[in-house]
Amino acid sequence: MGFLSVLSQAQRWVKERVKPGDAVVDATAGNGSDTLFLARTVGSGGIVYAFDIQNEALENTRRRLDAAEVSEAGRLAEVTLVHAGHETMDDAVASDLHGRIAAVMFNLGYLPGASSTVITEPATTLSALDSALRLLRGGGVLTAVVYPGHEGGQVEADAVQAWASGISLSVAQTVIYRFPQKTVSPYLIALIKR
Repeated sequence: MGFLSVLSQAQRWVKERVKPGDAVVDATAGNGSDTLFLARTVGSGGIVYAFDIQNEALENTRRRLDAAEVSEAGRLAEVTLVHAGHETMDDAVASDLHGRIAAVMFNLGYLPGASSTVITEPATTLSALDSALRLLRGGGVLTAVVYPGHEGGQVEADAVQAWASGISLSVAQTVIYRFPQKTVSPYLIALIKR
């Protein structure tokens, strides 16, 4: 048996820190995998915010949630799909939830199955990471899967890693989960807020 994939490891760390009824954020809705995972994890009493700049991503996410709702009626969290960049999360997340968010998940890069020219960008990603850190509660977790293998991906991965490395230990503990034999494979940068 091998190690967990970076996506599975991100979900594992979130599941260890999040409980039913919590409020959480999927900073990059994409095709809805993390949004559905979060909706299941926090359950019917929880709240999920899912951000994406692409209509296609939000529609894919909505379809995934609707399909799950058929078999899991009443067990999923309330999900708010936000058609905006993740850098707007300070404004989009209800002010009474600031400092109370249990988890924020980022899956950077581009929307699988869509144009690879529409990608997450370091400037907006770093702004979003700063917002996410402010929104998290003590003990909350942030996960960011980075993709150095596509055009622009290495620059963003380096920026996210530098951001995480620059966080004071008094604010959060950070970690990198990576397969060193696969230099252009996705890897996970995560933190737990103190």
